[in-house]
Amino acid sequence: MAVLIVLLYLGLPMFAALFLLPLGVLLAVEGGVPALGEMVIGNLDGYLLVAIPLFMLMAHVMVRGRVVDDLYAAAFALVRNLRGGVGIATVFACTIFAAISGSSVATALTVGKIAIPQMLRYGMSRKGAFGVVAGGGTLGILIPPSAPMVLYAYVTETSVGALFLAGLIPGLMMAAMFALYVMATEGHARVPEGEELPTAILPVLARAGWSMTLPVFVLGGIYMGVFTATEAAGTGALYALFVAGVIYRTLTWRDLLSGVQEATRTSSMLLLIIAGAAIYGYMLTKLGVPQRLTAEIAAIGLGRTGFIIAMMGLLFVLGLVLESFSIILLTMPAILPAMGVLGIDKVWYGVLLTLSLEMALISPPVAMNLVVIKAITGAPLAEVNRSILPYMLMLAFGTGLLIAFPEIALWLPRAAGYAG
Repeated sequence: MAVLIVLLYLGLPMFAALFLLPLGVLLAVEGGVPALGEMVIGNLDGYLLVAIPLFMLMAHVMVRGRVVDDLYAAAFALVRNLRGGVGIATVFACTIFAAISGSSVATALTVGKIAIPQMLRYGMSRKGAFGVVAGGGTLGILIPPSAPMVLYAYVTETSVGALFLAGLIPGLMMAAMFALYVMATEGHARVPEGEELPTAILPVLARAGWSMTLPVFVLGGIYMGVFTATEAAGTGALYALFVAGVIYRTLTWRDLLSGVQEATRTSSMLLLIIAGAAIYGYMLTKLGVPQRLTAEIAAIGLGRTGFIIAMMGLLFVLGLVLESFSIILLTMPAILPAMGVLGIDKVWYGVLLTLSLEMALISPPVAMNLVVIKAITGAPLAEVNRSILPYMLMLAFGTGLLIAFPEIALWLPRAAGYAG
């Protein structure tokens, strides 16, 4: 893994590094790689993988349809008179948009463009405004539907429905923490008493309702058995097209083409990484890494909690240099056997993994959500970095709660009938 990171720092694309490193090792150790083509095709030939580009298309359509304008307007209309209401509205908009987009960076970028000027206008500090967008943006990969969770489910052969349900309560818990923090620290940011709402509340809520029902429509269909996760992704993409193109009428043909191109580009890159990860996993197996890791854990007596804490630290460090898809594909082949020996629930670990990746998304000196806010505002990166410490601490606290009380994540999937 260290050699792989060095190759990436030298400028080699992720998929190329994943192909070249294991191929070089296997040629040196084994003298070749038997059935390479079958191995790659076999790992790409998964029906569940089709859900990832479809969820990405759904997200791009909703982003380009500018649905976040109505989400933020509805949230602002509902909570504008609370202490720090304008910041709480941002957390609310991030939470809903996270469920629509499934992307932390897209959430921070799209909500931030609208929310940051509004928060500053109503008296929030620059530190508070930057922090709430960066922190709220991390909810994108935790609140379902989430593309990284789909990939994790595919790699670990875990139920997508169980993972989506497991992420729901922790995601809402983190959103509540963020909102309470804003209320406590930015309570002075309120709309003046005499200022009228730009529009009536009910029409704003009615218009935003179309976009707010998208995650309910997608997830409800999965849990009611109407369609599989892949079918849900396709149906969700069609629903997004209907809302953005017919109801809002904000989606142009150029927007649609751009969204399709971006979803295709991202999905193609991911599939290449998956293909490379298949060879990487084969190399680990041939070198006996999973077996050695399991034996070392047993010899050290690390235990389940110690192993989880060690892995959370490793995931956080990896998240500083790699994106979430790559981390899932790199770590899971090595640690899955150890998780089985230690009796670690794969659904629970999937949520913990996601929380660690969220912390990495906002970890200075350079993290994607922080770079996005710098790009939106033109603020110095050092100023943006100073805004994020409270949200990192809250995410760490949330992770600790989840380690101590696994039922926070597991209660809902078990209540819905998922075994585990």
